[in-house]
Amino acid sequence: MKLTQNAMFNNGNKLGSFFYQYLATISGCLSIICCGMHFGWPSPSLPELLDPNSTIPMTSEEGSWLAAMPCIGAPIGDIIAAYMADKIGRKYSMLITSPMYVASWLLVAFSPSVFVFALARIIAGAADGIAFTAFPMYLGEISDSKIRGILGSSIQVSMTTGMLLVNIIGLYLNISLTAIIALVFPVLHFITFWFMPESPYYLLMTKNTDAARRSLQIFNGTDDVDQKLKTVDQAVKEDLENTSSIWNLFTTKSNRKALLICFCLRSIQQFIGAYAITFYAKMIFDEAGENISASTATMIFFSVQLFVAIIASFLSDSLGRRPLLIISIIGSGIALAVEGLYFYFEGKIDMSGYSFVPLLALISYVIIYNVGVGCVPIILLGELFPPNVKAFALCLCDIWFDIVVTFMSKFFQLMKDNFGMHVPFFAFALFCGIGLVFIVLCVPETKGKTLEEIQLILKGKSKKNHDIELEVNT
Repeated sequence: MKLTQNAMFNNGNKLGSFFYQYLATISGCLSIICCGMHFGWPSPSLPELLDPNSTIPMTSEEGSWLAAMPCIGAPIGDIIAAYMADKIGRKYSMLITSPMYVASWLLVAFSPSVFVFALARIIAGAADGIAFTAFPMYLGEISDSKIRGILGSSIQVSMTTGMLLVNIIGLYLNISLTAIIALVFPVLHFITFWFMPESPYYLLMTKNTDAARRSLQIFNGTDDVDQKLKTVDQAVKEDLENTSSIWNLFTTKSNRKALLICFCLRSIQQFIGAYAITFYAKMIFDEAGENISASTATMIFFSVQLFVAIIASFLSDSLGRRPLLIISIIGSGIALAVEGLYFYFEGKIDMSGYSFVPLLALISYVIIYNVGVGCVPIILLGELFPPNVKAFALCLCDIWFDIVVTFMSKFFQLMKDNFGMHVPFFAFALFCGIGLVFIVLCVPETKGKTLEEIQLILKGKSKKNHDIELEVNT
């Protein structure tokens, strides 16, 4: 297999310096598409299962738990990935997700009961946890600083693509046929990602210098990687001077700062209503009095998300992370406040002339959210942590994300049912204001910075002073 891989990559420098970085990203994103398909699966499937004529009787409560099962299974995968990413590597951790997704789709396709559906969803959730721990890590370590933003943004694009695909397929086919078609993606992921090189950072962590050199040559499209190899090797050695332990996340100031930034940004994503609105989009349209079918509303919602996520992936490397976050959260706050105002005045005054407002505000929110807040936090996951704690950090961040998603979905339902639809939207808008303050005060700009330079920023050092220190020590 080594010979096959060498033959495949030995012409890399003829195809452009970033060619194989893009190729590895596309291959790895097939796993994220699988995650998006499982996440979006309840939208077209639950109505079929909850139908009185369903061959598998299911209550509404069972359906709601079934939708949440991936978030319950994800922490299992997060913990597994935190161990495996440093033991067998980022690449092979990602490959493990493929048979897990295959198994989960087979269970869905031939499920005889609610229990089997739940088991399938938990397995898929565990695979999601592995993918969202290992893949941002892998992308951050293989990508050049000039294109790390667009490669990192591909995760959000792929997630949205998966949700849109499963809704399109599920609209025309039954649950079993949808699951069988979905099997194509994990199989393609396994076949293509098998040939991708391992992260050079991981290879240097395991003292495999020759393989790390080869990995850098492939990903950079040149044989001249001596200086880059030396830089990465020095950074890895510095990081590994500290024992690779979860406690290093809390005992080292720069790691604590990175963890705080990622925890808060992932929380902000959900506190301003991202997935809660996704879950209840059709209900929002119904309550607003719009005559939009569930399938039409879903297609509009996810199609707009996908289009904007693709555009945003190109902006993060040109405009920078901080400007996109600031613009995005301000615009989201305005759109959410407008949505809340409409529902507040509905029933109090005649709003028939403004029936277009809820749809317009929600689509505006989808657009502006995905420009920055939707994609930038995922990019930062792969940028802010040093190699010795990255696996633990991404594990904790993803577990926290699953908890917040579950909490905010319930929050939306409780506020809507007990106080009215306007209350959760006003709350989301308020969180946008809080999030804006945090972003302005705490989030660093990482555009165009190498991973080593980002660590210096978190430590409060300049690159010049750091280089002087190295010269003195050597």
